[in-house]
Amino acid sequence: MELAHLETDPRSLPDAERLRRFGDELDAIKARVEAEIGEEDLAYVRRMNRFSRTMEVLGRVLIHVSPEPITWSAGVIALWIHKQLQATEIGHTVLHGAYDRIEGNGKFDSKKWWWLVPIDEESWRYGHNVRHHGATNVAGKDADIHFGPVRLTEQTPHRAEHRFQLLFALAVLFPNFGFLMNLHFTGLNDLHWDNGLPGGEKQLDFIPDRSPESRRLAWKRALRKYVPYYAYEYVLFPLLAGPFFWKVLLGNWLSDTMRDVYSAATIFCGHVGERTKSYDPGTKSKSRGEWYAMQIEASNDFEVPWVVSVLCGGLDRQIEHHLFPKLAPQRLRAIAPEVRALCAKYGVEYRTGSWPQVLKDALRWIDTLSRDHGAIGGARAALAAMA
Repeated sequence: MELAHLETDPRSLPDAERLRRFGDELDAIKARVEAEIGEEDLAYVRRMNRFSRTMEVLGRVLIHVSPEPITWSAGVIALWIHKQLQATEIGHTVLHGAYDRIEGNGKFDSKKWWWLVPIDEESWRYGHNVRHHGATNVAGKDADIHFGPVRLTEQTPHRAEHRFQLLFALAVLFPNFGFLMNLHFTGLNDLHWDNGLPGGEKQLDFIPDRSPESRRLAWKRALRKYVPYYAYEYVLFPLLAGPFFWKVLLGNWLSDTMRDVYSAATIFCGHVGERTKSYDPGTKSKSRGEWYAMQIEASNDFEVPWVVSVLCGGLDRQIEHHLFPKLAPQRLRAIAPEVRALCAKYGVEYRTGSWPQVLKDALRWIDTLSRDHGAIGGARAALAAMA
């Protein structure tokens, strides 16, 4: 009877075997989907890019010529849609290399793409694709467990400035998300602040030291994106408007801010929460299946309509994205039910909910971490020992 139970319920298998089978089934999904990738995917991103560029033209024209607030606001919304798609559904996906293996990908190659976001592409590919996705929420490897004075997991040591981190996140980080992420990924943050982790160079996330050479490199990476981006948005187009430069300046700033707030809300939901797993320095998976389980349990999904999901770049499917970061958003949406079913089958926690609820949970956890709750981890360990 016991053997029969083990065969019918994979959750009852020893952990190593359970995770091995779990990994094998996820690998099978990945192999099947990768075999299907081709011209259809390239056609999708081209259509999306054409629509995005149409929104840009419409938005900039309306902002420039609008005689009253209604058409001006319509222009701001159209320009925001363009910037949101360029940041998420298109840009984030291209920089992950989703189209690199497709012949004739042209400008949609990850090494050729210039995105309409003030974040240096080369720095992003290393900081995000390698450091974050290679070891999600692992302290000492994933530099995204904190953003400046915002502590996102218990593994980031508490400091005095964290007491105000919820206010900082909402008032400063969210509306300036792109600008501050470039500071983070290029290493400019490292010139003035460390991550609080013990041990020499481990305290610096993206530069090896604070030597003059490292300083010059960090500034070079940051400015090569900041200068053309902000010149394009806040110098070129306002000047073209002549005496009405102020409304173009305001419209461009609002569309940037809307993109940053929307993107920050999307990303924080996918990575932050009391039940979202995070890992101590040196944590390593023992198998492919365990790595998959760690990625899933360090992530959250949320449920939104398709149009909203497109503006999120498919990151409402953050669990699937962490499993298969090179799959395009429409592929992640398609496999999400399969992944969820496998998690239920093998006893891996798959978290999802409405966007407002998941965001509320993320912000509540940031508020909790703003206080020096060293007892949080201890209490969890005690409860686990009692279970």
